[in-house]
Amino acid sequence: MQVTNKQSEEKKWHVIYTKSKWEKKVDELLVQRGHESWCPVKMEERRWKDRKKIIYTPLFRSYVFVKASKEDYTKILSTNGVVNFLYFEKKPAIIRDNEIEEIRKYLGLSTKDTLIEIIDMSNLSPQTKVSINQGLFMGRRGEVVKANKNTVFVRIESLKMMMIVEFKVNDISPI
Repeated sequence: MQVTNKQSEEKKWHVIYTKSKWEKKVDELLVQRGHESWCPVKMEERRWKDRKKIIYTPLFRSYVFVKASKEDYTKILSTNGVVNFLYFEKKPAIIRDNEIEEIRKYLGLSTKDTLIEIIDMSNLSPQTKVSINQGLFMGRRGEVVKANKNTVFVRIESLKMMMIVEFKVNDISPI
């Protein structure tokens, strides 16, 4: 069967929920089945008494992004380790291409001096809009949900998640 342009245009980024600690395996299985899939990872240093090691852990626990059309849902759900699609307001959560690119850009620019952590923000409400004046995120704007001496919470709308970026307070200013 030949794929038409209309079918390829219907493919959008979705979020799938995986079994615990199956994110990278699910990503690998989806790619093997011919799907465009992405499990963003962050580099972490783990220390033991006798050694330390750099490992790559999923940025979003139990979530993997997959570019799919409605016709792909059944095949994706039958993949080992996939629990379900993530739903938002009773519809599959769709992530805009530019949000995927922003996450990829942040991960590509991050250094060992930048702490990136993801937390669930579904119960938090936005407060102050800020502009970031220094560092990796210079020129970006965000909504501060919570702030202390050196942390700003940047909201990613579609996921109802946010990225926590730690930097100096004087690197931001209210808009």
